[in-house]
Amino acid sequence: MLDTHRLRVFRSVVASGSVQAAAANLGYTPSAVSQHVTTLARETGLTLFERAGRGLRATAAGVRLAEQADLVLARIGEAEAVVADLRAGRTGTLSVAYFASVGSAWLPRVVRRLTGDFPGVRLDLRLREWLPDDPADRADVQIAVERPDFAAWPGFSVTPLLSDPYVAVLPAGHPLAGRDEVELAELACERWVDNDFARGWCRRNLVEACTAAGFRPPFHVEAHDYPTALAFVAAGIGLTVLPRLGAAHLPAGTCAVPVVRPTPVRSILAVVRDAVAAAPPVEAALAELHAAVAAGPAPV
Repeated sequence: MLDTHRLRVFRSVVASGSVQAAAANLGYTPSAVSQHVTTLARETGLTLFERAGRGLRATAAGVRLAEQADLVLARIGEAEAVVADLRAGRTGTLSVAYFASVGSAWLPRVVRRLTGDFPGVRLDLRLREWLPDDPADRADVQIAVERPDFAAWPGFSVTPLLSDPYVAVLPAGHPLAGRDEVELAELACERWVDNDFARGWCRRNLVEACTAAGFRPPFHVEAHDYPTALAFVAAGIGLTVLPRLGAAHLPAGTCAVPVVRPTPVRSILAVVRDAVAAAPPVEAALAELHAAVAAGPAPV
């Protein structure tokens, strides 16, 4: 096995033409350079130099070895650069999973930060409404709604991001539209638009709050997502109740009113793979998420 350090010293002697010049270039003593070259010749069993006046000239074998040393040292340099980039978070892949309302409210600023600060990092973005049980499906960073039975997976850590209360989105001309808040029970006889076709935790959380208020929400129209439900409200079809983050961009002709007694709340968290938690892109992503939370949606 050739010693790469000796190859560097040998290459310097070939390039400079003498042990003394190589020693000056490398900051070594001439005896140290000579010892490295002698050891390399012994390890290879080759005569690497011959005398040329007061200097040295590489033999044919030495020239050939120097050519190969250039290739080896170039590859080592590339590997060292990759290692440095990985440590600094400049290359590699970062997978980020998110759910729909976070995708529109927070993800653009997170992606802008990552692509600006770490252009060499490839982002693997995954729209996912649940926390996967299969380890193969888990992203490096997953932004998710906490479910009641969730505990951090082995090798992952949880960072709370936001407690997101629900609001009622009403047509602007609705009798309750000008209120500072509305009790959930006051909506019991209204025409409701469902906004969670997946029947996920956000919907179950709302149904449980309504049950606590003494009724089950009378869904008359079913929409598959928040934007469609909001469009139905704008068309005067009914009202919808959804997390405040989902009401960050309301269509014209609608307004959002906080619901109380009780107030359903969903908890949003980031689940981060421990192996990449200290990587600069992950730290930047979390910092941008916290900044987005701090900025918050416009008051309702």
